[in-house]
This record gives sequence, structure tokens and C-alpha cells, in this order.
Amino acid sequence: MTHNKVLEVSNLRMAYGEQSIIEDLSFSVAERDILIVLGPNGAGKTTLLRGLLNLLPYQGNVIWHAQKIGYLPPQESLQRKDLPPLQWAEFFQFKTRDTAAIKAMLSDVGLDDSFLSWQFNELSTGQFQRMMIVWSLLDNPDVLILDEPTSGIDIGGEETIYSLLHQFWRLLWLWACVSSAA
Repeated sequence: MTHNKVLEVSNLRMAYGEQSIIEDLSFSVAERDILIVLGPNGAGKTTLLRGLLNLLPYQGNVIWHAQKIGYLPPQESLQRKDLPPLQWAEFFQFKTRDTAAIKAMLSDVGLDDSFLSWQFNELSTGQFQRMMIVWSLLDNPDVLILDEPTSGIDIGGEETIYSLLHQFWRLLWLWACVSSAA
């Protein structure tokens, strides 16, 4: 059975100044494919994802055949120290007013709805990461791109998150996951 292409990349080149990071990369991803980008720290995995999302400049062609793309940036990109005193319930309201959907998603990632009254800086790193996974899934994206999604989450929590992502994979066209090689 052939699936429709969701992403087409051709002749992708990315650089930081004169330092070439990605050279002449071409690939396509079909509907329901899972793309996993593995490599050591500093190999360009996050750079690649940011280029695909048009968050960094690139040369070549990146064509998406999807309407909604969810993105979870790496933990180190999520600065929490200077955020306004916003509760999670208020934050989620920017995406949906469906409180039942929010609470169900919280349960899916192993958190109870009491966390909705907490502020960003009151959560542990793992709790914050779980909340961001809820955020990335809330509007039912066609494509989900996760950059080190279980960073800061304990082993039991990793199982919960990957099980949840497998459930959503059945509904999504693609999810891409970045992980550093051990």
C-alpha cells in the first residue's frame, strides 16, 4: 500500500557561517512513517529539525504536505526563568477551551489536573516536559516533531510518554523524534 508523501526534502544545505552542518540531504517521508534522527551531540539533529520547520535558514527545498505541525523543542531551548507568572490552565487556553481534553491529556502523560493551577517555574524538569508534550498534542497536529521528548523524564515516565506517542502515531501522519546516540 502506498502512502502519500507528507514531507519532501531535496538538496538541503545548512550552515552556521562558514561551518557546513548539513550538505546535499534529500529524502521524503510518507504518511504514517516515523522518522527518527539519531546521532551524537553536536551532529546537527536539532539544526535539521529547525530547518525543516523554517526556524533556521537553509538552502534547497523543503515541502510540507500537512496543515498542522506540532513541535516540541529540546529542553534546553525552553527557558523558564523569565516567564510571566502564568498558570498552566491559562497557558493551555491559548490552544483550546476544552478543559476535558486538557485534563484527559494530562492523565495520559501521567499528571493530574491539580498541575493546571501551578505556574511554569513551579514544576520539575520532567513535569515541565510532560506539560509541553500535552501542549504539542492538544490541537491534534497532522505531524508531530519532538526534539528529545523524554529529556528530564525518569524511566517510568519515558515508558508512559512513548506509549502515548505510539497511540497518537496511529492518528498522525508523521512524528519525528531526535535522540542523542549513547
